[in-house]
Amino acid sequence: MRFLLITAPTAEPVTTAEAKAHLRVEDTASDTLIAALITAAREQAEHETGRALMVQTWDLLLDDFPSDSDSVIALAKPPVSAITHIKYTDAAGALQTFAATDYSLDASGLLPRVLLGYDKSWPSVRAQQNAVLIRIVCGYANAAAVPGAIKQWMLLNIGHWFENRESAADGKREPMPFINGLLDPYRMYQL
Repeated sequence: MRFLLITAPTAEPVTTAEAKAHLRVEDTASDTLIAALITAAREQAEHETGRALMVQTWDLLLDDFPSDSDSVIALAKPPVSAITHIKYTDAAGALQTFAATDYSLDASGLLPRVLLGYDKSWPSVRAQQNAVLIRIVCGYANAAAVPGAIKQWMLLNIGHWFENRESAADGKREPMPFINGLLDPYRMYQL
């Protein structure tokens, strides 16, 4: 299983104005740096939690469908709001689209999944890498829907990075491990 980013988020969970208020910065001289730190903080939070924070589109690539017709396909990067399509390479090597009426998205639990429709079976695919492609739309609907603890973690890291821009500086700079607990309730753990 591997993921490819198709469409990156067009907005961030924290605005430049919110970050500047947190940093107590009033001028515009550091706006470009602050915007870059916001993006870096979001990307790090997504990496740490396994979640997509803002709306984005990803392709999940698999070598095959599940072998059991009762099996589901777990979709990482919650929350998932839609499956755009499922495509696969059939035994003859032709690209096919799996009918949307033959599967559904179950986004109700912690880990979203693709459910096979009643009395349906997964199609046979060619024995090759990445024979199955599932395109998903994931992320919280807007910045207001992103959990506050994740946004606070971002702001604390943005502040730390803003104040400690150099890799080496006078005096010892300590990391802030105590803030990582803010992300714990949102981490996706592999079973």
